[in-house]
Amino acid sequence: MNRPAAVLITGSSTGIGATYAARFAQRGHDLVLVARDKARLDVLAQQLSEKFDVTVEVLPADLTNQDDLLRVERKLRDDERIGVLINNAGMGQSGSFLDQDAQRIEQMIALNVTSVTRLAAAIAPRLVNNGDGAIVNIGSVVGLAPEFSMSIYGATKSYVQFLSQGLQIELGPRGVYVQAVLPAATRTELWDRAGIDVSRLAEMMDVEELVDAALVGYDRREPITIPPLHVEERWASLQTARQALIGDLKQGQAAARYRQ
Repeated sequence: MNRPAAVLITGSSTGIGATYAARFAQRGHDLVLVARDKARLDVLAQQLSEKFDVTVEVLPADLTNQDDLLRVERKLRDDERIGVLINNAGMGQSGSFLDQDAQRIEQMIALNVTSVTRLAAAIAPRLVNNGDGAIVNIGSVVGLAPEFSMSIYGATKSYVQFLSQGLQIELGPRGVYVQAVLPAATRTELWDRAGIDVSRLAEMMDVEELVDAALVGYDRREPITIPPLHVEERWASLQTARQALIGDLKQGQAAARYRQ
């Protein structure tokens, strides 16, 4: 029996990434764990390898650092064992648009947008050549809701959703599955890092429930999985309305309401 493909998971020292690592290890996948905190990665790697008898490689990296990002890209391009990429690493936004400084804006875009895109681009050619594999990008329902007043973070997550949908259209027919997972508020350390007081939030999903739901969508090969969305038809209606809007575009001339 062939061993399942290895899985590279970014942001895997805690929270969603660490839970994905445990779930894929339980399924018999070898792992490559990527995060900044080597000590935590080492502990998690030892726990998972002993419990599930899988090989767990640790690859410490800060994905906002160009040299580190290049090392992870090389790993994805060159390691034929890796057949699944979980693009989980990300950072949140504390405060309004006016509260952000240039450094934090650059870091958020570098981690939430640039690294996600470059890592997907690094592995995609090899997966297409093999006609198999998967790319999972962790987005957010905030990317659907400018009303939440997290403009930069929401814009980065909207990008992740759009990228994932586009890649599924391009790569899906060539054997590569692409999934975007859109969590709502989930119990992870991201809130503390962003300086957000979680006690203000009325509800929050446990990370295990979030990842288990996301993996149901993964096994069903859903292009978009939204674990907190209880009325599934809302998403289908949104896509139908979006496609109708595209069908109504007439690019040869402006709409009558704009002509005087």
